[in-house]
Amino acid sequence: MENNAETFDLPDDAIRQYIDARQTFLAYEQAIARVSAYRGGMFWKTVKQKEYLIRTTPRGAQTSLGAKTPETIEIYQKFVQGKAHEEQSAARLREAVEKHARLNRALRVGRTPSIVINLLSEIERAGLAPHFAVVGTHALYAYETAASIRIIESALATRDLDLLWDNRKKISLGVSTGLNKDGMIGLLRKVDTSFRINPLQLYTAVNDDGFEVDIIRAKDPARTVSGVKEGPARLSEHDDDFWTVKARNAEWLLSAPRFKEMVVGSTGAMACMNTIDPRAFVLFKLWMAEQKDREYGKRLRDAHQARIVLKIIEERLPQLSFENIRIFPSAVKELLDKVSNEAPPI
Repeated sequence: MENNAETFDLPDDAIRQYIDARQTFLAYEQAIARVSAYRGGMFWKTVKQKEYLIRTTPRGAQTSLGAKTPETIEIYQKFVQGKAHEEQSAARLREAVEKHARLNRALRVGRTPSIVINLLSEIERAGLAPHFAVVGTHALYAYETAASIRIIESALATRDLDLLWDNRKKISLGVSTGLNKDGMIGLLRKVDTSFRINPLQLYTAVNDDGFEVDIIRAKDPARTVSGVKEGPARLSEHDDDFWTVKARNAEWLLSAPRFKEMVVGSTGAMACMNTIDPRAFVLFKLWMAEQKDREYGKRLRDAHQARIVLKIIEERLPQLSFENIRIFPSAVKELLDKVSNEAPPI
C-alpha cells in the first residue's frame, strides 16, 4: 500500500520488531494457559493413619484422588514437576515479553491507547475474551496492525471503547470467568479505580478522564420468537453491574467471523484484541452511513472509516473475500459498489 492521505507504511525495523514481539507474546499466552491447568495444588492428608492424595482448587475446595499408592504417587510427582516446569517457562517468557515491550517503545511499533491495552489484558486475564469483541473505532488498531500500516489520526480519534457482548451465553461470576463479586465494573476498576456506571446510561462506564466503555448486545432470539418486548439486560449477577440495551442489527456483528490481532501500545505493552472481521466492519459502517436518523457527522465518519478499511483489505488483506460474508443482507453488500471518494451521503 503506497503512502497516501489516509494511510502510511511502517518502517521495516518496526515491522520486524512486531513480528518477533508477536511470536514471543503468543508463546507467553500459551504458557500462561498451561500454567492455569495447574491452578490449585495437591497434598497428602492423613486420615485414620492412612494417607490420601488431595487435589485443591483455587477457591480451596478439596477432592480426594485416592489412597497413597504407586499410581497416586506418580500423579503427585507429575503434578509437582509439571507445575514447576510450566511456571519457570512462563517466567522466562515474561522476561522476554518485557524486553520486547522496551524495544516496541524504542522503535515506536504501536500506538494503541494504554487504557485499551490494559482493559484488553484484564479481560483476557479474567477469561472473558470469548464473551466480548471490540467494535467501532478501536477495531482499526487491529486492522492497521495486521496490514503493517498506520491510519491517519483523525480517523482514530475517539474517547470510548465499544464492546459487543455475546449474549448467547450468560456470564457467571466465579472462577470460570475470573469475575469476582464486583462484576464487570469491578474488573474495569482494576485498570482505573475511577470507573463508574453512568446513571443515565447504564450500558456505559466512564472514568475521571472522560474515557468511556460501552457494552452493547444483539437482540435476544428467544424473546424475538416469543414476541416479548425486550428491555435492558443485566450483564452479570452483580446488582450494580452494567445493564445493556440492544444495538440495531448488532446480530450481524455477533454472527460475523472474528478477527484477532496482537496490538501494541505507545508504551510498548502488548495485548490481543478480539474484534470483528474487517469485512464485517466495512459493511456495517456503510450501512450506518446510510441511516438518515443518525447524526450527519457520525455518518461522515462511518463512511470514511469504511473506505479506509476497504482499501486495507483490497491492498493488504486480499485473502479476505466479501463473498464469504453471508450474514449481511444483499442490500447492504450492494453498498460496496457505491464506495468512492465522492460526496458523502446526504
